[in-house]
Amino acid sequence: MATKPSSEYSEGSIRVLKGLEPVKQRPGMYTRTDNPLHVIQEVLDNAADEALAGHGKKIKVILHADGSISIDDDGRGIPFGMHPEENAPVIELVFTQLHAGGKFEKGKGGAYSFSGGLHGVGVSVTNALAKRLEATTYREGKVAHLAFEGGDVVDPLQIRPAAEGDRKSGTSVRVWPDGKYFETLAIPMAELAHLLRSKAVLMPGVTVSLANEKTKEIQTWIYKGGLNDYLMQTLNGELVIPVFEGEGFADAQSDNFAEGEGAAWCVAFTEEGATVRESYVNLIPTSAGGTHESGLRDGLFNAVKNFVEIHSLLPKGVKLLPEDVFARASYVLSAKVLDPQFQGQIKERLNSRDAVRLVSSFVRPSLDLWLNQHVEFGKKLAALAIKAAQSRQKAGQKIEKRKGSGVAVLPGKLTDCESRDLAHNEVFLVEGDSAGGSAKMGRNKESQAILPLRGKVLNTWEVERDRLFANTEIHDISVAIGVDPHGPDDTPDLSGLRYGKVCILSDADVDGSHIQVLLLTLFFRHFPKLIEAGHVFVARPPLFRVDAPARGKKPASKAYALDEGELNAHLDKLRKEGVRESAWSISRFKGLGEMNADQLWETTLNPDTRRLLPIQLGSIDFQHTEALITKLMGKGEAAARRELMELHGDAVEVDI
Repeated sequence: MATKPSSEYSEGSIRVLKGLEPVKQRPGMYTRTDNPLHVIQEVLDNAADEALAGHGKKIKVILHADGSISIDDDGRGIPFGMHPEENAPVIELVFTQLHAGGKFEKGKGGAYSFSGGLHGVGVSVTNALAKRLEATTYREGKVAHLAFEGGDVVDPLQIRPAAEGDRKSGTSVRVWPDGKYFETLAIPMAELAHLLRSKAVLMPGVTVSLANEKTKEIQTWIYKGGLNDYLMQTLNGELVIPVFEGEGFADAQSDNFAEGEGAAWCVAFTEEGATVRESYVNLIPTSAGGTHESGLRDGLFNAVKNFVEIHSLLPKGVKLLPEDVFARASYVLSAKVLDPQFQGQIKERLNSRDAVRLVSSFVRPSLDLWLNQHVEFGKKLAALAIKAAQSRQKAGQKIEKRKGSGVAVLPGKLTDCESRDLAHNEVFLVEGDSAGGSAKMGRNKESQAILPLRGKVLNTWEVERDRLFANTEIHDISVAIGVDPHGPDDTPDLSGLRYGKVCILSDADVDGSHIQVLLLTLFFRHFPKLIEAGHVFVARPPLFRVDAPARGKKPASKAYALDEGELNAHLDKLRKEGVRESAWSISRFKGLGEMNADQLWETTLNPDTRRLLPIQLGSIDFQHTEALITKLMGKGEAAARRELMELHGDAVEVDI
């Protein structure tokens, strides 16, 4: 009797990960795994959130001789009573359950108005990836203590009356990170010190300290001067104008933003030296920037542009762009956003679309006023920006002369951009003529070009290079970008490249994904140096739009979601805000052609709010990637493709 193969896919193949298992299985989805600093930061952020809410004045980090790390604060202390629904102590749930926390309810009714914690994931990840974690909380005249190993409770909750010498309130967490989840257990000291120092800067009057038991060294930071002192201590180079600093926060009468939302900033302009750029959202460092930085850039640019126009300072033929004003700017920006949306669990980049408008609406009028009160300084800043614009335009003219000597005629269906600045220019390879029409109307004519593609591009994996131009679409792509087809070992002439970004823009459905694959195959096979140099990107248009009615002081709103996951997250947010299930409407875009020009700009083309995915070869070697794509795209590889689908088909999310 034949036995069933072990690889059979059946009901028994489905495994449900419970508790903290998802974190242990895929730690890289929840935290950085090069070292444990980020899991320590999750605990530190909780202590900072207490201080941000006005309930603490001291945060202390101790590096113990045994390799463990303690974080102590004098906040309110984590509650330790029984949860009304879960029948377990609240402090235990915080450390053992994903999506359990006190920061979901924002606004006046919640425990935290503004916080970096969003998902209730943070310290449970710390616990999951620790050999041991001990938590002690002080509140209501009592002291509660419990301990975990590998995320599981080993010393159940014990509560005793507070003794003399115990602090009145606060939390103490001691963590022993587990080496099997990290490349090294060594904490990068410079990065940790910078993180602690920045917390002190952003919370004037709060004392932050770092004690090292091995070296006996203790560092303490307390700032009264805030952002200005910090920036001036960090900056190198002579200032062109005095530091521009300010802050702005929405009041209770604001129609557009929640009370308390806004930003504090400090900006310095120098002609030479490295620029210093740091941004934070609710005290969380956003090392990859995001929409709050875009708002600062937008506010600075519009104020300077307005000043230049009022005083007629712009020479003939020079056009000022945001990067000209921003090129020599150093800044520290601290934004407060009620319900921030971050990219990824480690919160390196802010994605909240409203943050652009929020920060810009406070920065621009403040700088407008400052420049008109200090006209001489305004003229110096304008001269710095105009000089940057002239340098940029000269560089663009040199590129224009090199490519002007060629004989290729640009394809007729290419709608080109006005600028000739390689670093600034983008071309979008758009699926379909109708979407191409919306893109042409919605784009920024200065820097964005549109090349519509008819139907599906040829699969070029097995097409000889000298036969490529027989296909009109591929001929047009090559001529438009200004680079000839080449191989991985060739040294192509990239001096004719006309765009710094070549962006694939297709529908968010299965057909759109197929077109993406065909174009990526073309670039990998016949233009690999463009990928290697970081010029190829994939645009990510949304699949859904959600329209929500006005609620209280909040006006009617619309939001876009890339996929089902984002859609469900947004609907959860609406439910928490008290919106009825039947009150909102969800529309699904069948394709880009359904979007009007404004929608396409807002979601997919606008550099401040879009999501653009850079295409990189990664750490896998070229030969391995080539063999894999041969299996996927080769005409004689049907058997290999079938085997691949049988092995890994269950890992694919299919949009039917």
